[in-house]
Amino acid sequence: MDVGELLSYQPDRGATRGREEDGGAAGGEEEFRVTKQLKVQGVREMTRHRDVAAAGGGGMEAGVEMRDGDEVTGDKKKILEKLMDQDEDEPEAEPVDESSVKKMILTFEKRSYKNQELRIKFPDNPEKFMESELDLNDIIQEMHVIATMPDLYHLLVELNSVHSLLGLLSHENTDILSPVVDLLQELTDIDTLHESEEGAEVLIDALLEGQVVALLVQNMERLDEQVKEEADGIYNTLAIIENMAEFRPGLCTEAAQQGLMQWLLKRIKAKMPFDANKLYCSEILAILLQNNDNTRELLGEMDGIDVLLQQLSVFKRHNPSTAEEQEMMENLFDGLCSCLMLPANRDRFLRGEGLQLMNLMLREKKMSRTSALKVLDHGMIGPEGSDNCHKFVDILGLRTIFPLFMKTPKKMKKTGASEKEHEEHVCSIIASMLRNLKSQQRSRLLNKFTENDCEKVDRLMELHFKYLEAVQQADKRIEGEKHEMVRRGEILDDSMEDEFYLRRLDAGLFVLQLICYIMVEISNSGISQLQQRVHQILNLRGGSVKVVRHIMREYAESIGDGKSDEFKEAERKRIMDLVDNF
Repeated sequence: MDVGELLSYQPDRGATRGREEDGGAAGGEEEFRVTKQLKVQGVREMTRHRDVAAAGGGGMEAGVEMRDGDEVTGDKKKILEKLMDQDEDEPEAEPVDESSVKKMILTFEKRSYKNQELRIKFPDNPEKFMESELDLNDIIQEMHVIATMPDLYHLLVELNSVHSLLGLLSHENTDILSPVVDLLQELTDIDTLHESEEGAEVLIDALLEGQVVALLVQNMERLDEQVKEEADGIYNTLAIIENMAEFRPGLCTEAAQQGLMQWLLKRIKAKMPFDANKLYCSEILAILLQNNDNTRELLGEMDGIDVLLQQLSVFKRHNPSTAEEQEMMENLFDGLCSCLMLPANRDRFLRGEGLQLMNLMLREKKMSRTSALKVLDHGMIGPEGSDNCHKFVDILGLRTIFPLFMKTPKKMKKTGASEKEHEEHVCSIIASMLRNLKSQQRSRLLNKFTENDCEKVDRLMELHFKYLEAVQQADKRIEGEKHEMVRRGEILDDSMEDEFYLRRLDAGLFVLQLICYIMVEISNSGISQLQQRVHQILNLRGGSVKVVRHIMREYAESIGDGKSDEFKEAERKRIMDLVDNF
């Protein structure tokens, strides 16, 4: 490469936006770029010649080449020396501290104001305000450095730049939106927020005061996802919302009411190919609905239950084609389960034929089966699930649920669900039906237990001993830990006792309680054949009625959390009556 080529060489600049509109400014930038190239090329040339010299010239031909290129090399050396001198003259980058951040913020404010002014002055003449827009973009890029210093976030608020950044979310040029969204996403990064709680609180307060979610939703409304940069803008916008929701879960209700819930439902049901944005929308939706009755009610009022059922119906006969699509399916199922915690949504689920869809999924044996089981459990539990229980029997759901009770499917690992989880959901559904069903439907359920020489009672007792053994082992371990703590002189307070109880539930106590509940319910059904079979197997395998009664008393004590006192009392009395007659 001779000097002429070296000077005129320009790399492929890819998709970076040019600054041709800049006129004079563009020339300066060209010069800077060529100089930078020369530096890089020059260093390469110097290294190459040093290597050749070290190799002793490489024989006769190398010597001739060196002689021929002497003049050119001399010129190159001069250029390199000049570049080296320039390098030495360049000042070091100034350290970033409070005063430099203030300076940066004030520059941003000036450029933002100047751009606004020129746009108002020359609305139909982009050439007049284009340079100010590029300058504004540059300073926004520089401000990313503030995201590394959350303890200085208060400056953004004090100097009013949070307000200015939010103002830019409604900027006419979508090329300005993307950098602003990128900056907000970096500023609200959850790891950064936790570095300085004080700075984070100040920033989040200022963003919420400026109605950040409403502005972000309006911004997403006007972005075109066919354009890659704008699709990325939507992804980063969702990241801002996720960061803030994780840092301050209380803002979920406010965010949902500011148009976010509506936008998410619209985007999820849009007829577009599956992509990262759809996956992220399902994730944000699941976060909004977690432990929040206000957002659950809002989703129900917006016909969100129907949207979720429509989206999930795709998976009744087809497995998700990728791991990402499977994750989206799980997010939608989680969202549906959260919604069903609200009694009003159970009716919407029933009217939207949710039970029929879940029943079909259980029969089809696809990946969606495990999650469909979980949804049915949430839809039928408690007295509010009574209508769903009756409808489930009417649509011949007993034919679907009992084969799953008799044999745990082997393909569980694909969906990431455990055997225990499967058995817990199936037992919980049967227990809910025994509690809620009346008249004819109840008789149909009890008759299932008498079929084929009471094989379902045999299976129930098999599960009883399996989980009883698991809980007894857990109890031994816990007792050992308690003795050790007492020996060390530690106090067993209520929080420790709660922790131990949760560990017992996790080890299988909850499933065991459900199994014992089913045992006492069918024994009190008035069908002597069932009661005899239960007692017969208990005696055969060295079981004890006392143990069952003890488990049921413990269950009765912990029942009805979050319910009214009247409900708790009535339910306890009902369970204790069943236990006494067992």
